[in-house]
Amino acid sequence: MLGQIPALVLAGTIALIATAAPLSAAEQLQPPRQYWSFSGPFGKYDRAQLQRGFKVYREVCQACHGMDLVAFRNLADLGYSEAQIKAIAAEYKIKDGPNDQGEMFERPGRPADRFPRPWANENAARAQYNGVPPDFSVLAKARTYERGFPWFVFDMVTQYQEQGVDYITALLMGYEDNPPPGVTIADGLSYNKYFPGNAIAMPKPMEDGRVTYDDGAPQTLAQYAKDVAAFMMWAAEPHMEARKRIGFQVMIYLIVFAALLYFTKKRVWANVH
Repeated sequence: MLGQIPALVLAGTIALIATAAPLSAAEQLQPPRQYWSFSGPFGKYDRAQLQRGFKVYREVCQACHGMDLVAFRNLADLGYSEAQIKAIAAEYKIKDGPNDQGEMFERPGRPADRFPRPWANENAARAQYNGVPPDFSVLAKARTYERGFPWFVFDMVTQYQEQGVDYITALLMGYEDNPPPGVTIADGLSYNKYFPGNAIAMPKPMEDGRVTYDDGAPQTLAQYAKDVAAFMMWAAEPHMEARKRIGFQVMIYLIVFAALLYFTKKRVWANVH
């Protein structure tokens, strides 16, 4: 009888796994892996893509999303001139003060200012958007998905860190007008096959032809999604290129240092028996 207990436990465990409520196909759906110029240890941002993504943000996304951690002067990293940055900043109204009368006031933006939020406070955002739109400057790092075993092992070797932008790209392209049979979406929500739970408060933000590009890039939803996702990656990690460059230099230094230590040890202990 006692010998049967391990077998019964094993059988019970297998039965529990087999009878556990399975995830739906939509919940199991993983975003397709995209190609990014900034992926890998030597990756760099595509400045043209970043400027297109910034254009998408300004014309579509900034109606709901703020960008608290990015200042207008940071746009110089995207290739904008000082005059262009001043002109862009002046289009925004920045709350400042108090003045000599003790009152707050609005003024045109300056390069040192950060991108303002499009709503006064979180309660106002909840009333207007059915929730608080997340900050645009952290989304590429805050949103991700589990790739599972054995992929996360390969990711450590290949330094694959683009789960966030892959997810954002898929999310923007994952809206469907008609949910699958048996799926009910509450009023005020939209169905998205890549969003956890599939019911998302943000309505479909873009479609083909929504934003006009000046560089001849395709004006399609797929292109918009990749461009704005790349821009969000830069907003979340503007110093990524410097980090990778310094990391590579440190690795070279450590290899040379280790070699010097090895030969020094060989020389010092050569005559010790």
